[in-house]
Amino acid sequence: MEVEPDPAAATDPETQVGPIPDSGVVLRGQTVAPGLALGPVRLQIDEMSRGPVERIPADAVDRELNRFRQALIAARTQLEDLRDKLRGRVPEDEARILDTHTTYLRDSVFIADVEHLILNERLRLEAAIAKVIGDFDRIFRLVQNATLRQSAIDLRDVGLRVLRNLASEESDSRGDEPSSTLEDALLVARKLSIVDLFTLRNERIQGIATEEGGLTGHAAIFARSMRIPTLIGIEGLCQQVSEGDFVILDATEGTLRVNPGIQLRRQYAQTARTTEDEGRPSLHGDWTRPTPRLKDGLEVEVLASCGNLPEAQQAGEIGLPGIGLYRTELLYLVDPLPPSRDALSHHYRAVISAIPGQPVTFRLVNIDSSMGVPYLHMEREKNPNLGRVGIRALLANEGVLRRQLEALLIAGAKSDLRVAVPFVIDVQEFSRLREILVDVRQVLRRDGLPYRESIDLGIVLETPAAIFGLDDLAAEADFVAVNLDALQQHLLCMDRNDTEFARTFASLHPFCLRALQEIVVRANAASTPLSVFGVSSRQGENTELLLGCGFRSFCVPPALLEPFLERVQACELAKAVELVERRAAESGSSQADRFAGYRHGYSPP
Repeated sequence: MEVEPDPAAATDPETQVGPIPDSGVVLRGQTVAPGLALGPVRLQIDEMSRGPVERIPADAVDRELNRFRQALIAARTQLEDLRDKLRGRVPEDEARILDTHTTYLRDSVFIADVEHLILNERLRLEAAIAKVIGDFDRIFRLVQNATLRQSAIDLRDVGLRVLRNLASEESDSRGDEPSSTLEDALLVARKLSIVDLFTLRNERIQGIATEEGGLTGHAAIFARSMRIPTLIGIEGLCQQVSEGDFVILDATEGTLRVNPGIQLRRQYAQTARTTEDEGRPSLHGDWTRPTPRLKDGLEVEVLASCGNLPEAQQAGEIGLPGIGLYRTELLYLVDPLPPSRDALSHHYRAVISAIPGQPVTFRLVNIDSSMGVPYLHMEREKNPNLGRVGIRALLANEGVLRRQLEALLIAGAKSDLRVAVPFVIDVQEFSRLREILVDVRQVLRRDGLPYRESIDLGIVLETPAAIFGLDDLAAEADFVAVNLDALQQHLLCMDRNDTEFARTFASLHPFCLRALQEIVVRANAASTPLSVFGVSSRQGENTELLLGCGFRSFCVPPALLEPFLERVQACELAKAVELVERRAAESGSSQADRFAGYRHGYSPP
């Protein structure tokens, strides 16, 4: 799978001079809701498995029963207040999830089971609640039914809310000093829970990262509606962070940075200040709708680059004229089995619906052997980046390829849908894909399913071989999308995720500029639409250099659109062309030379 290098891992020469900032430990997860948050960690322990079972004397039974009743009343009041607070801020269908929780707080079976354990087994209230919730959870999870599994999660959330009210009550009675609040901290927990998305005072938390959780559960739905940056599926998370650790949660890029250096904190803090209080990028307003122009009036096309449904929804909300690149890997990474055709087509329809009436370009799944997807790769290859990746992996696993093509054609039956093919080397691979596409259409026609008869089929250019063969490829392809990060990596034989080489990627190498100029010339000669995407396309002066090379179409994540447009609008074409000609004539990277000086402790004149 394409993993873009971290935009903060390389120093932006316009904002900072000095060594590359320490990136800290970088953990990766799956995006539930995009956004950026940073601050100290609040580690949430699992109250359901807290310590030994505590029993009470007979004369304390009435006190525990009374505590239970008071805690239920407090929890219901909180849910009612939260329901009112969210009215108009989240869709009504989603707000009704809280009504389910209120119903559980009045559930006679739940209440009777807890009271039974207090009366007959003399369990302390906290232990009784944990046991009842645990028993229900085990029973529901034995049944392979999504509705029952969600019921188990909802009941667990209700139990957690009651337990936290009890803990807060005891803390207040002891007069304890309040610990760091969740309003200014980021929650790290084992599971994603609705009760974790808000404090007991119903204040929205800043961000959340968990080891477990699903993309479609009630907590995930709320996280997206409330624009709470959320990552799930971070393996071993609770063992790798501690209470009070400083973290940067970049849920748009899917990363959690633990204890990064001060320079990196400052860079991210500056980015965070450009967002609104509700975690929404400051991207609303008519300024997004006119065609972006350079300082001298040249029009530039800016489309969205997305990797999940929330990002696609952001693109639709801010009025972008389409999604120029939608990365389709997410559904292939959330389950050990291949996603079904129905699951894929449902997801693709949702993406298309998120930006109605606008074109969407889906990139075919691009997963290398390092990602641990067994039905694509039996084992990890010695060099995953140069092994069975992109179209190679798909042609070696035609069943996976055919299923994705079927889902795309079905989802785009009435839409302007395009398909980008990753890691194409030559025309032979591309021609084979077209043959398979013909077969797929015949299958759908035979089955009587509605599908899109004709789609634009393009290539993702990311290898030197594709540059040499671009005349032939451009004649076959309907469009070309340049993956700038991968292309630079292969041209320079440098790992773009290695911080030692970060400055090289932050400013295009002269030889890369020459290659990019050649790409533009050949694509234009074939009248083949050309676009570019990648983190390095937005770094430093690279945007100006790309414009000077002749690129006029860019794919940008919605959350990073505003600073990118500011760079575009500050450019003058004549100066950009002059800069490219001067840089391309050089025999080495001046940025790399300056970097060598920094590493040896001195600054260039």
